[in-house]
This record gives sequence, C-alpha cells and structure tokens, in this order.
Amino acid sequence: MIRPEYFIEKLRENGIDCFAGVPDSLLKNICAYITDHCDARHNIIAANEGAAVGIAAGHYLATGQPACVYMQNSGEGNIINPIASLTDPEVYNIPVLLLIGWRGRPGVHDEPQHVKQGKVTTGLLNTMGINFDVLSKEEDKAEKQIAKAVKALRNKEVYALVIEKDTFEDYKLVNNLSPITLNLSREEAIRTVAAALGEKDCIVSTTGMISRELFEYRAAMNQSHERDFLTVGSMGHASQIALGIAMAQPDRRVWCFDGDGAAIMHMGSMAIVASKEPKNYVHVVFNNGAHDSVGGQPTVGLKIDLPAVAKAVGYKATVSVENKEELVEALKNLSEGPVLVEVKVKKGNRKDLGRPTTTPVQNKEALMAFLKK
Repeated sequence: MIRPEYFIEKLRENGIDCFAGVPDSLLKNICAYITDHCDARHNIIAANEGAAVGIAAGHYLATGQPACVYMQNSGEGNIINPIASLTDPEVYNIPVLLLIGWRGRPGVHDEPQHVKQGKVTTGLLNTMGINFDVLSKEEDKAEKQIAKAVKALRNKEVYALVIEKDTFEDYKLVNNLSPITLNLSREEAIRTVAAALGEKDCIVSTTGMISRELFEYRAAMNQSHERDFLTVGSMGHASQIALGIAMAQPDRRVWCFDGDGAAIMHMGSMAIVASKEPKNYVHVVFNNGAHDSVGGQPTVGLKIDLPAVAKAVGYKATVSVENKEELVEALKNLSEGPVLVEVKVKKGNRKDLGRPTTTPVQNKEALMAFLKK
C-alpha cells in the first residue's frame, strides 16, 4: 500500500499543493493527512464536487498551478458541468488533477447505491475525454503514474487517478477536535424524533449513518420500515424527495432527516422548500460538523447558523437544540411548516452499527404501499 505522506509529497514536489473536494471512505487516509498537513488556504472541503472543480479553476487562474480535486466516484455527476463547460480545452483549457475513490468496482462487493456508479466510473471519464490511471498500490509504480499525470497537467489537461479499496495505508486524523462540546448522540436524537411521529407521518432520511441508525431503531422497536425512505445514495437530495412527497400528499406530515454535510451540499434546495410553503414539512438537520460516514473530516456545519439560513429563505419557523430535553420540547411545539429543527449532536457512532437488511427496491415498495393508506 501507499503511504499517504509519500503520495502527497510527490504531488507537492510537482507543484500540486492545493486540495479541494468532498471526503470519501476510500480516500479517508489521504483526506485525513491533507487535513492535518495543509492550512485552510490549501485544503478546502467543498460543498460539493462541482464546487471543488470551481475552486481548483480559481487556484489555477491565480497561481498558474493545477490543484487536486478529491471525491468519491458518486461525485462524478456533480463535476460533469464544470468539467465540460469550464475546464475543457474548447472552453478555458484549465488543468485539474482528479482523485476519485472507486466504490462499487465490478467484482468487488459493495453497497447497492455504489453498484451502478462503479460500473460507469471509467466510462464517464472516457465520455468526458479525461485520461486516467487506476493508481497502483506499489509506491514505485504509483510514482511513475504520478509523473504521467503531471505531464498531462503541464499540457493543460484534466487527468484522473482512480483509487481502489486499500490503496493507502492507514492514517488517523489528528486535528479531530470540534470547537463545540456536544453530549447528545445522533442515534439518541434520531430515536427521539422517530418516536414523536404521528401514525400517518413518513420520513425521508439522508445517506450514511442517519439512515442506518433509523433502520436499527425500527428493528430494535420491532417496527416495520414501511414509513421510512432510506436514501442510501444521492447525497444532498433527501430534502427534495421529501418535498415531492409533501406536495403530493399535503394531508400527511413528511419529515426529512438530514445531515449537515448533505444539507450544505445542495443548500439551494432549502430555498425551494420554503418557496412552496408546504405546511406538512419538517426538516430535521442532525448537525455534528463532520462528514462522519467517510472519516470524520470537518464540514462548516457548526460554524454557520443553519436556522438563520432557513429563516432567511422563508421557512416558517426554526429552532436549534443541543440536548434531549430541548429536542422533546421542540417536537411538542412544532408550528406549521416548513419548519427546520437543527439538532446539534456529537460525532461518532456505535462500532457495531449495522446496515439495512432490505434492498432499496423493497424499501421503495413498502413505502409506496404505506403512502397509499
């Protein structure tokens, strides 16, 4: 395997010292190393992958040096527009190094949401005219691939290094302290909110730990999963799925269980929710200031005022809570929607946390049957 410090220093030796992107589980060791060894000007955890390409373009315009954009392969969809209409040789001809975690690689077992993306990862790169290498796990071979990538960048190309599972050696994030001490766990907060739902209510939960913890709550309570849509992929879009249900069934209260990273990824969606004024919509953001599912790299979630953002775009009411007592009280006093409830929770999850045992299609069909009732 490759030492993270070796890989990053090889990039720096070739003038690549600026990094932007969205953390990924296959890149967590690299992302952690970058977080610990790059200052805030040279490592920007972006709202989404397309935004990271924009940051890289700005860095090149200002310095003449290419930047590295890191992402999970699910983020390829977010980069298509800026790659095709900003960095492309027929537009501004701006070089960018892409570092892409290859979830769902054919022949490697992975979760359902990664299977299709894994199949099309290299095909999308080919379609966009991006040359790439699957990075070797041997440092001497990887060094030659880096040299090849650097040559392409000097020719003002976009070049990708695709990263398989277990490519990088372990590196534990050192700079892992939250500026705020929080005591409420996300799992306890999810249980508290789920227990407060009415009989007709349904939930759309975002990708990652939130959906996994909601699933385990139902199992622990011997409840069915029919009223929960577990958004295992499509990060950042749970609020719009919930909006679609809320608009179609205005007599049913719809809850969106969101994370801070997901809410920030497509924050403009909050404005659309507000503009439609769904009285039956409750947006709960479990905010721990971290991309918890992929290594704990920080978001700006605890540095910004999410309730103020929601209020500014038109949510009817907002509240922020930090403990169970405040959360219970807030749930008792919900007004007409759209309402935003920010729940500040501590990082981390149970080590034995499982995954949903139903397939996405089974989940969809059970929810649709519930929504017909």
